[in-house]
Amino acid sequence: MHLDQLKRREFITLFGGAVAAWPFTAHAQQPDRLRRIGVLMSVPESDPEAQAWLGAFSEGLQHLGWTTGHNIRLDYRWAAPVDAESRQRVSKELVALQPDLVLTQNTVSTASLLQETRSIPIIFANVVDPIGSGFVASLQRPGGNVTGFTLVESSIVGKWLEVLKEIAPRVNRVAFLFNPAAAPYAEYYLVVFKAAAASLGMEAIAVPINKTSEIEPVIAELARDQNGGLVLMPDTFLLVHRPPEADVLCMPRMSASLIGHGEIMRSDPKHGAAPWPPANPASPGPR
Repeated sequence: MHLDQLKRREFITLFGGAVAAWPFTAHAQQPDRLRRIGVLMSVPESDPEAQAWLGAFSEGLQHLGWTTGHNIRLDYRWAAPVDAESRQRVSKELVALQPDLVLTQNTVSTASLLQETRSIPIIFANVVDPIGSGFVASLQRPGGNVTGFTLVESSIVGKWLEVLKEIAPRVNRVAFLFNPAAAPYAEYYLVVFKAAAASLGMEAIAVPINKTSEIEPVIAELARDQNGGLVLMPDTFLLVHRPPEADVLCMPRMSASLIGHGEIMRSDPKHGAAPWPPANPASPGPR
């Protein structure tokens, strides 16, 4: 359930290898030909986790003999998670460079780039529901000019709710927080969320938020119910704005919450807020 920074780094290193292998591995021994990869990120350039991902990505390329400035060039473009206009502009810029392929970070960046090209190969790092999003024909045979990885399949939402119920059995009301602009695939998760919540005897509440200032009051309202729980949908907006959310999750009446891309938080008047599982495996967990 927990995807720590090491695992993310290992994944992107392997992903760097996948990019290097498609479609121009055969040219790795031709240093006179400078290959070009575009990289489209849907987070601010200052985001430290994104910088770590890209560092690992470059390492993966180096392991396969692709060195920046020697036989490969990387062109990066950045846009905020919900800034569609900026994302479309930088997508046009990347396509105008005529790269050999483009790496896209997620669902919205892939959608923006596909509006600009149906010929340049595209590899996505993590797309939610690539078939439903219209990016690929099937997982076995993607077709077209795009392929890549999907890390959080919808059925995992049911597992998240089971874990919430396990660590905080009193939870009978659970909210699913998401940003509609960053998560155009929200219904893909919400259908499973509602069904799983009903099967566990919990009331399911979909909570769309549109800007950062809405996060704290929304969670504060949820925290008024000590039997409430919270799940954060995997979307880039919530990933970027995790620090203020983590502060809010320390509110003493929230029974339990789960961040879709990583750790679980548990909080109650007796135990306070803490990650779950505990850092020390020998420590007794919440019951």
